[in-house]
Amino acid sequence: MKALLLIAHGSRREASNQEVRDLAQRLEQIAGERFDIVVPAFLELAKPDIPTGVDCCVEVGVTQVIAVPYFLAAGRHVVTDIPEELAKAQRRYPGLDLRQSDYLGQHDAIIGILLALAQESAAQEDSSAA
Repeated sequence: MKALLLIAHGSRREASNQEVRDLAQRLEQIAGERFDIVVPAFLELAKPDIPTGVDCCVEVGVTQVIAVPYFLAAGRHVVTDIPEELAKAQRRYPGLDLRQSDYLGQHDAIIGILLALAQESAAQEDSSAA
């Protein structure tokens, strides 16, 4: 079994944390044969934290976890904090295939997404001026 562990920062604003949980649910609905489950986890300020997220995966029989940092830049959290948390989990579950993917902002698709957002905003502005 494979799992996608979607790792976000976490927020004091619960609605923001719920957005990440909702995103994980939507990902799971379309993951198909690629991932059996998608589990949200947070670095800080929200639950479940990363160790609990990994625990949830293991409890249902997952043998491979791909941790995907939902971050836009390679700051301290992406470069140091998340790998440290995943290394702790790996020590707890030495037989688990646990990997970290690149972070969201590193993917080439982000450029198209940013352009699409800007174009949508420009189109809204153009239509309201007409």
